[in-house]
Amino acid sequence: MSVEIAELQKRESMPPIQFGEELTGAETLLRCLLLEEVEHIFGYPGGAVLPIYDSLYGSYFKHILTRHEQGAIHAADGYARATGKPGVCIATSGPGATNLVTGIATAQMDSVPLVCITGNVAQNLIGTDAFQEANITGITIPITKHNYFVRDIRDLPRIVKEAFYIATTGRPGPVLIDIPKDVANAKAPFYYPDKVEIRGYRATLVPSDDDVNAFVSAIRSAKKPVILAGGGIIAAGADKELLAFAEKARIPVINTFMGLGGFPGVHELSLGMPGMHGNYTANQALLQADCVIGLGARFDDRITMGRTKEFAPNARIVHVDIDPAELGKNVSTAVAVAGDVKSTLQKVLPLVTACDSEAWIGQLKEWQKQYPYRYKTNGDVLKPQAVIELLYRSTNGEAIVTTDVGQHQMWTAQYYKFKYARSFISSGGLGTMGFGFPSAVGAQIANPDRTVIAVVGDGGFQMTNQELAIVSQYKIPVKVVILNNQCLGMVRQWQELFYDNRYSQIDLSCSPDFVKLAEAYGVKGLRASTPEEAEKVWAEALEHDGPVVVDFRVEQEENVYPMVAAGNTLDQMELGED
Repeated sequence: MSVEIAELQKRESMPPIQFGEELTGAETLLRCLLLEEVEHIFGYPGGAVLPIYDSLYGSYFKHILTRHEQGAIHAADGYARATGKPGVCIATSGPGATNLVTGIATAQMDSVPLVCITGNVAQNLIGTDAFQEANITGITIPITKHNYFVRDIRDLPRIVKEAFYIATTGRPGPVLIDIPKDVANAKAPFYYPDKVEIRGYRATLVPSDDDVNAFVSAIRSAKKPVILAGGGIIAAGADKELLAFAEKARIPVINTFMGLGGFPGVHELSLGMPGMHGNYTANQALLQADCVIGLGARFDDRITMGRTKEFAPNARIVHVDIDPAELGKNVSTAVAVAGDVKSTLQKVLPLVTACDSEAWIGQLKEWQKQYPYRYKTNGDVLKPQAVIELLYRSTNGEAIVTTDVGQHQMWTAQYYKFKYARSFISSGGLGTMGFGFPSAVGAQIANPDRTVIAVVGDGGFQMTNQELAIVSQYKIPVKVVILNNQCLGMVRQWQELFYDNRYSQIDLSCSPDFVKLAEAYGVKGLRASTPEEAEKVWAEALEHDGPVVVDFRVEQEENVYPMVAAGNTLDQMELGED
């Protein structure tokens, strides 16, 4: 661990907190964050949050000054996904606040706990189109779990307490607190509530005994059962319970994209990822299963392909989710269980016995041998899949890997077999380009002793590459892997397959020299264009005690396979070349 990142981890003893002491709103906010055990804050200052930043001066918190508010919220998001603790970010009013919007929507779609603090103009200026005024609470109503506009300093402690409670309980999500400048400057005696009571908000944690019995009954006679494990497994910290359940009941496990890492990818019962770019075995398992057990999965359109009537046509579906609104929303369920996945599996485990599934497991293993992920090698041409295989071999599946969105994201999901929960961090629901690199920064700060790799495309990296400044400043040892095909790869693939090779606005050949760009920020830069060079430079990158950018020049016209085209069903897979 470098000295600089060690400083980001170093924490002094908590300063004494005196209830009843008269504090400003800004000071009150920071006292509340202390009591919520916040360690790191990602942010960018501006006029409306200057009272908060003045109170931060010389404070106990480790603040990371990102170079864009989008970088701040994606870093907070990566921190939250890597730890399970809420990420915290701060932005000023107007453009600062609106620059958080994409990151808030990203977290909302993937159920990530964030507390986003924005400043606003003084209340007497609200509605006057004042300088840097924006109605950020109105803007973010559809993309937050909840948000607050603080009108009175006396409400601020309660609001902060509620914000952290809402962000982290039930189905996690982002909460925004908008603080006008006059509230930040006002004074009031400090207090902090002991508990939260919000009328109408009750998280359903423990399922009913009737639901648990129905769950167990549904799988008892199954001969072709399969578990569909989603992001809820990771959010609930239920990976150990899932492993125990799958092994005891002898049920194979499919991980959704968001669920990767929730079940060891190398386990004999692991079938990998299903859906549009999933593997043959996982998709066939869903088509032929007589019982599908959805655990914290949304049954979204990338798995069902929007053809819900043809999805798992032979199966009774058991669906467990902490959010009752998800039950039956996308697919019809035989058994719907409202509850935390961890609590549910803990209640189910003592009641289950092994299913009569060995013949089924044998068939699945045969399919895995016959139809693995595959790609065609081509001499000294560097294939992107080979790069991901190299990352996997060199880290034994134990790194934290973040991604942007596109072909590289799918190749990472396919070829990197994650061993542990909270090791795969990617924008699944919203599909946010620019997410991969700053989220890796947050994940690395949270896990200074683990290898963190950001796998990005040459397009997405350019959306947030200014955050090279902070990995240089703090010597944050993120390894940035650019799969550089000099185009918008996934767009190019769709234009090739569905638009008769009419390649419209995908050319990125005028991108910067990424090695020189890294060096301009004081970061080590490397490049590889052949398999032999790739092995050499990646070994050098791993040995370097600091951040590295590796520009892998890969085959431009490589496509992601398998692929199920939009509108088709899971049995209509294009497997690609041998």
